[in-house]
Amino acid sequence: MELIEDENGLELVHRNGNWVIKKEVGFSPVQTMVASVAACSTYVYQSVLENSNIAYQLHGVEFDYETASEGTVHPVTKINIQFKVTIDEGARERATRGLKLIAKHCPVIQSLADSVVVEEILVFS
Repeated sequence: MELIEDENGLELVHRNGNWVIKKEVGFSPVQTMVASVAACSTYVYQSVLENSNIAYQLHGVEFDYETASEGTVHPVTKINIQFKVTIDEGARERATRGLKLIAKHCPVIQSLADSVVVEEILVFS
C-alpha cells in the first residue's frame, strides 16, 4: 500500500482509483478507519448468517461514531453500526445472537484498542 501527496492532500493509491484522505475533499483518516470497521463487520456478519443457514437480504448498513471530548486529540470511543436486513421472524433471535460473533472474527476490530466500543444492531424490515 502507498500514500502519495498531490494538490488535494494525501491519496491512498489503488489500481481502480485513488482515495483522497483529507476531510475537506474526501474522507478523513478517522472516517476511513470507521468505514473499515463497518465493512469488515458486514462481511463477517454475512458469513455468520450464511454459516448459520439464516436466509437474509441486506438492504444497507449505516454507521456513525463518537469521539472523546477532552483534550486536543479526540480518539474514537464508540462505533455504532446498523445492519438493515430482512430476516424471517423465526430466525431473528438466532440472527441477533450472531451479532456477538462479529468482534471475535473481524480483524479490523481485533486491531483496535480495547477502549473503542463497537456496537452492532439489527433493523428488521
